[in-house]
Amino acid sequence: MTDQGADGERLTTREAAQRLGVKPETVYAYVSRGRLSSRPAPGGRGSTLDAAEVDALARRTGRREPSAAADPTFRTRITLIEENRCYFRGVDAVELAGRYGFEEVAEWLWTGALRPGIRFTASRETLEAARRTVAALPAHSGPMDRLRVAAVAAAAADPLRFDLSPEAVIGSARSLIPTLVGALPAAGQPERADDRLAGQLWPRLTALPADDASLTVLDTALALLVDHDLAASTLAARVAASARAHPYAVVSAGLGVLEGPLHGAASGLAHRMLAEVVERGGAAPVVADHLRNGQRIPGLGHRIYTAEDPRAQALFALLEEIPRAAPALEAAHDVATTAARHTPLHANVDLALAVLSVSALMPAEAGETVFAVARTAGWIAHALEEYEERPLRMRPRGQYVGPRPPQPLP
Repeated sequence: MTDQGADGERLTTREAAQRLGVKPETVYAYVSRGRLSSRPAPGGRGSTLDAAEVDALARRTGRREPSAAADPTFRTRITLIEENRCYFRGVDAVELAGRYGFEEVAEWLWTGALRPGIRFTASRETLEAARRTVAALPAHSGPMDRLRVAAVAAAAADPLRFDLSPEAVIGSARSLIPTLVGALPAAGQPERADDRLAGQLWPRLTALPADDASLTVLDTALALLVDHDLAASTLAARVAASARAHPYAVVSAGLGVLEGPLHGAASGLAHRMLAEVVERGGAAPVVADHLRNGQRIPGLGHRIYTAEDPRAQALFALLEEIPRAAPALEAAHDVATTAARHTPLHANVDLALAVLSVSALMPAEAGETVFAVARTAGWIAHALEEYEERPLRMRPRGQYVGPRPPQPLP
């Protein structure tokens, strides 16, 4: 939010970036190089910049606020990422996830109200349909295959899925998310009944019995991953909702994009790297192999955060309370320290998920599963917003660069 002080208008980093037509990271670079000056924002969080100074820089560099065609933006009340922090409906996401569980955070995104102790329950008919459909898949099918199929089966089992009223959509979401979890095959036997979604998901990720500290990490990870502004999968979900696709189809659109190696699958790469670091007893040879092969180091760096991902910080702190996580946690810190000698990258949430999955003997795909289950709630939140907008508003035009007509028939 801009601030009109005694010495003129002040801008946040994001507002300055928009005015300059650059990314927030570039604004930080301008400040570090002395091309812009900043001062702490009121309240001590973040910093502000002088609007006149920003405008003067824009004139010198020829930068202008980006056009909607070049940098499409969408008004949203869900998530703000600013000054290396993430906020859900104006509340710090880390603080929210530290006090409330995944279901409560999901409700906060959907409704703007907190309902302490709320639990999600799958419809018996829907869950049975999803399990039967998933069971028919080939044995080599991965968790993302199963989640996509389960979403389709859940849609087919819901004859009222085209009711796009907020109440109906939220009701479908409260049933769909536990259906997705319940359709996954069990990796171990739950040793205690747990009505929390994290408690239901844990035995589908590992055969190790769950303890309170481990469930807290998983529940917090789900809450932190519920949304992250307009990531690629969320944009796909909003496009589907713009066409008035029902919520199950919206989730299917998000799942399809999430499976890409540059999105949800990134945590699996971090898992494999971290397991190798633990096995080889140090990060140096593993990091060296990645650099030698021209590969980026998984679990490090983020397009939005210039410092350590706040979600990773929160999860690392919780993982320190779990003794069996110590080797993987030490390996993660070793990776970040070793890589920092070559490139100033910080740990992201994929590396924290890898510590959890490696230490709990989960498969490499576990982080992606956690990501998908959590982000389903975020896609529903964005669908609810999009259903309020003009239908089919996301219709960009292509810039044709092919041969000019008329061309002879081949």
